[in-house]
Amino acid sequence: MTRTVFRNAEVVFPDAVRTATIVVEDGRIVDVAGTPNIQADEVIDCSGLHLMPGVIDDQVHFREPGLTHKEDLETASRACAAGGVTSFLEMPNTKPPAVTVEGVRAKDAIAATKSRVNYGFYIGATPDNVEQLKAATEVPGIKIFIGSSTGNLLVDDQAALERIFGETTLPICAHCEDETTVQANAARLAGTHNIADHSRIRDEAAAMIATRRATDLARRHKHRFHVLHVSTAAELSILADPSPNLTAEICLHHIFFNVDDYPRLGSRIQMNPSIKTKADNDGLWQALLDGTIQVIATDHAPHTLEEKAQPYPDSPSGLPAVENSLALMLNRVASGACTINQVASWMCDAPARVWGIVGKGRIETGYDADLVLVDLKKQRTIRDEEQHTKTKWSPWHGETLTGWPVATYVGGVVAWSDQAGFDETFRGAKLKFDHSRGGFWNTMNGIGPAE
Repeated sequence: MTRTVFRNAEVVFPDAVRTATIVVEDGRIVDVAGTPNIQADEVIDCSGLHLMPGVIDDQVHFREPGLTHKEDLETASRACAAGGVTSFLEMPNTKPPAVTVEGVRAKDAIAATKSRVNYGFYIGATPDNVEQLKAATEVPGIKIFIGSSTGNLLVDDQAALERIFGETTLPICAHCEDETTVQANAARLAGTHNIADHSRIRDEAAAMIATRRATDLARRHKHRFHVLHVSTAAELSILADPSPNLTAEICLHHIFFNVDDYPRLGSRIQMNPSIKTKADNDGLWQALLDGTIQVIATDHAPHTLEEKAQPYPDSPSGLPAVENSLALMLNRVASGACTINQVASWMCDAPARVWGIVGKGRIETGYDADLVLVDLKKQRTIRDEEQHTKTKWSPWHGETLTGWPVATYVGGVVAWSDQAGFDETFRGAKLKFDHSRGGFWNTMNGIGPAE
């Protein structure tokens, strides 16, 4: 048995921040009110720092296999560790796409040798792979692209969607943009090279139609459903109707950027769903504060700057964000826009509950010691050349933030610190999912250890 003690930390518990001594044994939290003089193999003095749960990013695209010139599981997971992200859930649109149980297991095997943090992989829906979706286990859920995607991952046929929602049991999440609307807008604006037209092609109507369609399926089939990357304030009217089966998330670019930023940032902020207006920024932020939206994710989806520099519409959609996500939110804590408890709820506890990730998301006895030490006073400027992601750029390049992670612990092991860098020998573990817990609305007390 190895024992680590975090002493004199300002600990971010679910309900409050309190000075406490946290005791970790063999990768698990065994005491959240330890005596300061307890004997240990390692004592970490956290004076002046906050200790919070590790971030769980439930929507990333880490590009392996098949697209590793953009990113791979090692470079992406290093970025995670440096950013305070201790677990990630990765999307199926790799090459080949993860649309079979065998395909998901292949990605598990790669991650076991490469990932510096904990990992899980969605299985992707196609119009005709329901039997694979029904057979899948040890996954966070099913991902549907109701909107443009590659290969056969687009599922726009109503009969196929009815079958997926009606015959499967895993939680479902979806990219919600109506393909018919997007294609009609693209035809109307054919020949454009204006990057701002991306938000006119992937407009509010496209998001509204698809989100209404998907949530209707979830409500009728009483199937747990998570709306990914809500981009418009208009969609909040759909989500405001309470349902024990519905949750939703926003991504950082949809609250930090808007169409007024295209002249400055161009294709660096080209995303699907597209960036919308300042009013949408404000509406989505308020939805986080009032609980209409439960989760913050990144949709980390890197492309090389050479790819991004192509004239629109040849420039691809997607941006890297995973290593700056926590700092961006801690900067909002520093400005008084929210509290660190709210950040921990949106980025740690809520995603664990949505996806039934066992033993994650909180600092409580019995939970895994996935922890982040943060310095709420530390200032640092985001710079392209200092990014750990393979593409070496960030849309937040040049922005100075207050509040940064200084050490990330995965299962009680320091995977990264700003003093020592990375533990090159450490690897994360495959996440455990228990969907019988019932999802977000049935786990108000969190997703504790395995029963």
